[in-house]
Amino acid sequence: MKRFIQTLKNIFSIEELRSRILYTLLLIAVYRLGSYIVLPGIDSDKLEVNNSGLLGLLDTFLGGAFTKASIFALGIMPYISASIAIQLLTMALPYFQKMQKEGESGRKKLNQITRVLTIFVTIAQSVSYLQTTISSEALLIDRAAFTISAVFILTAGTIFCMWLGERITDKGIGNGTSMLIMIGIVSRFPKAIVQEGASRGSGGLLIFVAEIVALFVVVMFAVALTQAVRRVPIQYAKQVVGNKVMGGQRQYLPLKLNTSGVMPIIFAQALMFIPSLVAGLFAEKSDVASSIATTFNDYTTWQYNVLFATLIIVFTFFYTAIAISPQQISDDMKRGGGFIPGVKPGIATSDFIATVLDRITLPGGILLAVVAILPSLASMSGMTREFSQFFGGTSLLILVGVVLDTLQQVESYLLMKHYEGLMKSGRVKGRTETVAA
Repeated sequence: MKRFIQTLKNIFSIEELRSRILYTLLLIAVYRLGSYIVLPGIDSDKLEVNNSGLLGLLDTFLGGAFTKASIFALGIMPYISASIAIQLLTMALPYFQKMQKEGESGRKKLNQITRVLTIFVTIAQSVSYLQTTISSEALLIDRAAFTISAVFILTAGTIFCMWLGERITDKGIGNGTSMLIMIGIVSRFPKAIVQEGASRGSGGLLIFVAEIVALFVVVMFAVALTQAVRRVPIQYAKQVVGNKVMGGQRQYLPLKLNTSGVMPIIFAQALMFIPSLVAGLFAEKSDVASSIATTFNDYTTWQYNVLFATLIIVFTFFYTAIAISPQQISDDMKRGGGFIPGVKPGIATSDFIATVLDRITLPGGILLAVVAILPSLASMSGMTREFSQFFGGTSLLILVGVVLDTLQQVESYLLMKHYEGLMKSGRVKGRTETVAA
């Protein structure tokens, strides 16, 4: 405890770090305040928004703003969708690949394209959200007038959230976009704890304590999955530059066990509604179709979880394949005078890296699938739905990743000012930390 208090004193004794933390907290408070402001023209007492399936996941990311029909009902999610689209285009189209290789100027162009695309995505999602989730009974004004005004407000709200995220990244601490999503998830945790405790009652205190301990173990498992790295040794040949001898040292190429992060879970969840949707079309004519629709509408059934886990493993291989290019890594190493001991440069190095990736991607995908289905297992054990969501899935991985990235930034400030780090031994490693190769 004494060390913890001293670390806090060290953190707030650094002027720049203190101002960044306070600035971040101020912007987060503004974001949370906006999530409680309901769209004009809605009677909140009559508002009933469906929050099952993907909509429930979206509401978790937005901290309840989705079901409240607030001015931040879509939050930062359209910007995330636009960023993913641009990222995929960068991997597929030569025009975007060329722009990405232009350095800082290319990055600014891609950011500007992402912002413009965000506006169009927000408008499309706003219209869909208003038409499918806001019932006529909850409206106080004409629907046409409400839709027009609400689309403008929701679009402005998303742009404002995007601005908040960029401000946090530039002048605050941590990645702003990820920070806003994390705050939305964390904001639901106290309510989930209270509901779980109330459901257990006074006689279930021991069970409740056991659930908290289990949650701690799951979080540690998620941290290990996020941090796990296969280090491939790289030797650099000595080069004489002027009067200096450069290179000659050994470094490592870090290949993460979970390179794809939460993307396979998001992609898999986006497809899991298809079996129930297709079967629902024939439910009235076929008992088998009706049974399939019922089975895949329940995320606790074993059929749902088996298909879900399989899709996650498949998408883990897919996303890793498009995110990491062994050929490009091999070419970069060759240009820098680096080589893997015992492996010839060129095609042999590319094949070696691809083989290592294949070997670590399979266990990484399996472990990611285990994390993804843990909430359903927790729900089947008797936990409330709100509390079980923190036992795995996208929410837990985002929480762990954002916290690690933020702590890594804080520790870098401490070490720069010659203070002790956050850990007695070793250093905090974020998701984005890599070893120069």
